[in-house]
Amino acid sequence: MTLWRQAGARVSGLRVRLLLAFVLLGVTTTAVVASGSYFQARTVILQQAQDAAVMALTDQLTKVYPIAQLPPTQNDLDLLAQRLSDRDTTAVVVYRDLRSQGFGTADPLTPELRQEVGDGHIAWQRVALDGEPKLLIGTQLALDRPDGTSRPSGLEVYSVRSLLPEQQSIDQLAARAWLTGGLSLVLAVLLALLAAGSVLRPVRELGRAARSLGEGDLTTRLTVRGVDELADVARTFNETAGTLERQVGELRRMESDARRFVADVSHELRTPLAAMTAVTDVLDEEAEHLPGDAGRAARLVSQETQNLTQLVNDLIEVSRFDSGTARLALDDVDLAAAVTATLRIRGWTDRVGVELPSGVVARLDPRRLDVIVANLVGNAFRHGAEPVSVHLGADEDWVTIDVADRGPGLDPEVLPHVFDRFYKADTARTRSEGSGLGLAISWENARLHRHGERRGSLVAGNGPGGGAVFTLRLPRDTADEGGAR
Repeated sequence: MTLWRQAGARVSGLRVRLLLAFVLLGVTTTAVVASGSYFQARTVILQQAQDAAVMALTDQLTKVYPIAQLPPTQNDLDLLAQRLSDRDTTAVVVYRDLRSQGFGTADPLTPELRQEVGDGHIAWQRVALDGEPKLLIGTQLALDRPDGTSRPSGLEVYSVRSLLPEQQSIDQLAARAWLTGGLSLVLAVLLALLAAGSVLRPVRELGRAARSLGEGDLTTRLTVRGVDELADVARTFNETAGTLERQVGELRRMESDARRFVADVSHELRTPLAAMTAVTDVLDEEAEHLPGDAGRAARLVSQETQNLTQLVNDLIEVSRFDSGTARLALDDVDLAAAVTATLRIRGWTDRVGVELPSGVVARLDPRRLDVIVANLVGNAFRHGAEPVSVHLGADEDWVTIDVADRGPGLDPEVLPHVFDRFYKADTARTRSEGSGLGLAISWENARLHRHGERRGSLVAGNGPGGGAVFTLRLPRDTADEGGAR
């Protein structure tokens, strides 16, 4: 589909459309002018030939007056035809059913032509005889009366004159018209290419600059040439890019300050938290012996201290993702053994149903795999319902771990935000177990694993039988590409 889309873009591009517009304009103009000139010249040439032939026939007819006798004999017709013929003209004389020689086997006289000549008119038509274009002219000789008037004699004279010279002239005109059209087409193409180059060059530069700007190079600028509309577009682009560079720079500075602040605060909290953890360990030992409210307060302090410690550790991990300093410690890991160890350490072995085929080995970071699986299973216990199941699958390039529960599942409105930081489906529960960072950290850990174009992923959904399903998919042979995002 990409190749078809690129080919379609080239075919329908501005260069092609501009070229077609110039070519169409050139061809149309040339066709109209050349065809108009051709038909006008053709009409003039044929009309001149026709007028000359009529005048020549009239001159020849004056030489044969008066007619000696009627009706004529065959010899009279042949003699009259011979007197009316010359080097360029062949004459045929017809009287009723008699006809002089001249046309050979071909008979170009049509009933319509004879009818018009019989009515006393001079008629003509263009015909093809012996493969040549010819002009056929017909008229009727008049018979003089004693009183000085004339009447139709019944003698029809038909003169045939070759139009080959005129046809050659017309063919030369047509050849010149085609040549003119071809030269106009070439000129139109050259003008179109010249115009396309001058117009599309800044457009292409603008496209390259926009792509570069979209890829993150905010220093991209265009060279402003001239004072036309394209120059205005280039100036506007430069102003927009400058404003965007300043705003993005400010946002990056603020983001960097915020990340550094979170990282610094998190690191500074680790020391007092370590001391508080030591104190809570003592409180945990003494909580059972403390009376009533004192015991409950001690257990609450211990639990909240653990939650705060986990939050600080999560924030430190998130700051590593944001700064691009998160790194993988890769090792060849037996997936079944690693998942089993994760469940056993947290005391979940008896609560989770597993389907872990043996012999599935992948190169990945075992600590991050432990974090992902622990977060997914813990999330299933907190927000779903038992039984919780873990399924391991693998093929030549990928390993897949599915964590499913039998709870109410994920609301469609929640699905797009499951991996957002600090997102909680129940916004009314301002205080609940977990920081809202567990799934976000799991998603980041999954994406850290990559091999070339193959990148790990973590996807949330609902099972066909109900309950939430989280699917972890990792490349089987992760490359050591560090914290590339």
